[in-house]
Amino acid sequence: MIRVRRAPVPLALPALLAVLFLLLPLAGVLAHAPWGSLAERLTTPAVREALGLSLTVSVWALALSLLLGVPLAWVLARVDFRGKALVRVVVMLPMVLPPTVAGVALLQGFGRRGLLGGVLADWFGVSLPFSTAGAVVAAAFVAMPFLVISLEGALAGLDPRYEETAASLGAGPLRAFLTVTVPMVGPGLVAGAALCWARALGEFGATITFAGNLPGTTQTLPLQVYLLLQNDPDGAVAVSLLLLVTAAAVLVALRGRWLGHAAVREARPAAGPVTGEERDGAARDAGAAEEPDGGAAKPGTADGPDGAYAAEAAWPLSAEVRGATALALDVPAGTTVAVVGPNGAGKSTLLRALLGLTPRATATTLRLDGRELAGLPPHRRGIAWVPQDGALFPHLSALANTAYGLRAQGVPRARARVEARRRLERLGVGHLAHRKPGQLSGGQAQRVALARALAARPRLLLLDEPLAALDQTTRARVRHALRQHLAGFPGVCLIVTHDPVEAVSLADRVLVLEEGRLVQYAEPAEVARHPRSPWVARMLGRNAWPGTVRDGGLDTPDGARLVTAAEPAPADGTAALAVVAPEAVSLHAARPSGSPRNVWRGTVRELTAHGARLRVLVTGGPGAPSDVVAEVTPAAAAELRLAEGAGVWVSVKATEITVVPL
Repeated sequence: MIRVRRAPVPLALPALLAVLFLLLPLAGVLAHAPWGSLAERLTTPAVREALGLSLTVSVWALALSLLLGVPLAWVLARVDFRGKALVRVVVMLPMVLPPTVAGVALLQGFGRRGLLGGVLADWFGVSLPFSTAGAVVAAAFVAMPFLVISLEGALAGLDPRYEETAASLGAGPLRAFLTVTVPMVGPGLVAGAALCWARALGEFGATITFAGNLPGTTQTLPLQVYLLLQNDPDGAVAVSLLLLVTAAAVLVALRGRWLGHAAVREARPAAGPVTGEERDGAARDAGAAEEPDGGAAKPGTADGPDGAYAAEAAWPLSAEVRGATALALDVPAGTTVAVVGPNGAGKSTLLRALLGLTPRATATTLRLDGRELAGLPPHRRGIAWVPQDGALFPHLSALANTAYGLRAQGVPRARARVEARRRLERLGVGHLAHRKPGQLSGGQAQRVALARALAARPRLLLLDEPLAALDQTTRARVRHALRQHLAGFPGVCLIVTHDPVEAVSLADRVLVLEEGRLVQYAEPAEVARHPRSPWVARMLGRNAWPGTVRDGGLDTPDGARLVTAAEPAPADGTAALAVVAPEAVSLHAARPSGSPRNVWRGTVRELTAHGARLRVLVTGGPGAPSDVVAEVTPAAAAELRLAEGAGVWVSVKATEITVVPL
């Protein structure tokens, strides 16, 4: 947003007039208030009675609005259904209806001859018109929309992954709503409730039309003002001043939150000076992560209070997923699977399908340890999920976050906190147990998120790019800690990643997805030797060209032909992938002579550093592979005078090309 220090005169002048237009009537109340007799007028029996009734009616109207409006706001913010726009119109109508029209509508709905009023009178003996209960209904009718609209905005700003993560830790919908959603939208809820109460306190038109103006029964302060205007104008101004101050106090206390400024944020506090304790904690943190033994859970240990797994624990995974992502999985217990593929391949969709959190794909079969779980809601599947950023609950400490899953499963608070602290200690972040997520570094937060997931005792662990947001140094430490703890996990772990180092170092198997379909499922070494996807080959740092095998070579879709020496050679017509390592690609200033059988002219498009060497991206011309990456030394680059836009000759020996049938 562009902010300016001084408004242009053509805009500033009308804006000033608008402020004066709104301020003048309010200033008039202050100017003509009977200050000398103000206390006396506000303490008369009639005013005190009206004030007490106003407070009673407004509080009960707020309670009714909270009871009905909070669930309505959640449904509007979280559920897509036919007619949602119409429901929102119904919610907002009382805000724009003339007050007397609202009163007439209430009479037609809840009056003695109304749609529901007759039923209430005949069956329950309840008559709302001209009663205190009727005043409560009238106030709630016009005030509830303020609560619903404010809270809906706060809920819309709350990322659903927090509630989804709570469900993956075993929290049912109501528990997740009360322990995660409500605390996180607390400012929006408070703002909506305050506006709702203030509107109910000042309600006049609907009340006098539906409930009448009966002293001690329905005559609230606004109705008292109306009555005083006829007999005591100064008294009316005094009571008006009271209501004006009350309304202004509410708005000042909210400080703009009704405009959505209280949307849920996870603002990290500004970094202050690092204390000696924090430095010591950071040293312990780094040391625990880098220590070879690291306190990881050992396979075969007894299931004790520290969260270790029983020797006989073994939870293999068998699943079949249909929809935007479609595949079948059969993974032995204790296996870690790296899920890789290009953006949009369906990796996160696969994880969410196993959790039961997306309509785009469904696990038609999901067995863990032989138990069929596909028909169960997410919180009963025993599957823990760690989203990309961890999704730690910002209102809970690291200890409370870690204990959340245990508490959701009914573990007593004291025992849950003991187990959670031990899990944090085993991941090297026990000294951070008292800190909120906003006070943790990226690596610390990821370890707390992992501790929370493991503490929930899942039978299937899903990690969605858990290290993506970390710097290289922190990533190495967290990767080491993760590898140590996965070694003792008796279930199956699926890790979505784009990092080949993570795939090779953490996973026993690699699952390759493209366009929601399984392309390859093999051990990391096999995937590295024979990638069956151009994307995976490039992720591993290889050149890869898809094509068709013909006459001892490979014809690519862009018209290039690569001569290969694969033994045994795939049959002609076979779809295949030609894979070449960058270090096997040679660059020349002039056309080379001799043994290379694949030679073409190209143009240097990009040079990047890769360790102690340079990687050169060369674009080929007509009849040549479109792009190839070569790896050369800085000395060779200087000798060839490589620069962006320079022309070079590219050569690749036939024996350096690996042909992988697709």
